[in-house]
Amino acid sequence: MPRPIRSLPMAQQWDCQGCGDCCRTYAVRTTLEEKKRIEAQDWSDVPELAEVPRTVWEKRIGDFRLNHREDGACVFLGPDNRCRMHAKYGAASKPAACRIYPFTLTPAGDHWRVGVRFSCPSTIANAGHPLSQHAQELSTYAGLIEAEQPKLGELPSPPLQTGQSLPWADLFRVNEKLARILSDESKPVERKLREGLALASLCRRSSFENINGVRFQEFLDIVAQAVIDEVPSAADVPKPGWAGRMIFRQVAALYSRKDQGPNHGVLSQRGWLGRLAAGARFASGLGVVPRVHGAIAGTFRDADTPQPLSAESEALLSRFYRIKIESISYFGPPNFGLSLWDGFDTLALTYPALIWLARLIAKAGNTDDAAIALAVRTIDDNFGFNPLLGSSKQVWALKMLAARGDLPRLIAWYGKVPPRPDTTI
Repeated sequence: MPRPIRSLPMAQQWDCQGCGDCCRTYAVRTTLEEKKRIEAQDWSDVPELAEVPRTVWEKRIGDFRLNHREDGACVFLGPDNRCRMHAKYGAASKPAACRIYPFTLTPAGDHWRVGVRFSCPSTIANAGHPLSQHAQELSTYAGLIEAEQPKLGELPSPPLQTGQSLPWADLFRVNEKLARILSDESKPVERKLREGLALASLCRRSSFENINGVRFQEFLDIVAQAVIDEVPSAADVPKPGWAGRMIFRQVAALYSRKDQGPNHGVLSQRGWLGRLAAGARFASGLGVVPRVHGAIAGTFRDADTPQPLSAESEALLSRFYRIKIESISYFGPPNFGLSLWDGFDTLALTYPALIWLARLIAKAGNTDDAAIALAVRTIDDNFGFNPLLGSSKQVWALKMLAARGDLPRLIAWYGKVPPRPDTTI
């Protein structure tokens, strides 16, 4: 019997809409058992499947994966954008990775926390039934994960910060405080993220020895209110420094990069010299932005030109960050083993990165709302999954931004809206 599912995000709905995007984007790993089961299936009635390998060895990921056609789609994707394997043999015939996506399940002591990937267009659209109606299948998925990784339940709680750990109950109190900050619909997202960073900054300087349970909750309530009252408006926050902006552009390049799928960029096709030249361009921040993503256009100046966010885009961003917090998928194992506060820093940094990317997507001819939606999908495709973002170099870059005070400055800088035009005559 798997551990129970708890904390299903109430603000999110989802059902598969059959867009086929995931079947065209991801290299789906298969275990040896899944590989044997798939290769034993009878596809003699489908020539294009009978004549090609169904799984192949992928050197890049060091494992077997489902095979793809020349157009990039999975060989099992049918002309109706549905999985042929699912249609013929049922959902249980597919690899676990296909079945679980876009859900995320994070072990949290004696239960599982559930999230949902915003790389899925249906998640972005909030289309389908409430997640509570998926409880039974989520329990099945939890059982699949526990069968493959039985020691997950024995993992200790991730640290609050390096050298400082809390029991799960108190770690949840910190997480709940962040969730409440992010759920305040009366404030813009950039403001709420800076309030969370202010709380993190104060807590990082605090020792919680002999403070736990109710006393720890009282401490959090007091300090949270104190720092929230002192967070300045975006207009009063200084511009991030030159070094901070240079470091940020390197991080934004990683979050924006798309090497496969319908919107793949051209960077991966230009060899190491092309990547070196693109890196130099990102360091300088001058000229046309290299096409790390297939749906961008414009210059670095365009990416730094303020644009207003609609209420629809604000609501999407608010939902995105709330679910990342509620599902605890921003720290610990889902995010390269980072501590809670370091994980929150990385999550907060996605805000300026996605605004930066969205401006370039809009420059390519998309509406502002469509650009924000595609930027969120791209950022979430990389968050916690792109191994370069978990490298020691990127951990150092994040610490540099935090140490220089540039992280909240970047959020405020990219969260600013353009001044209203002067209508006086």
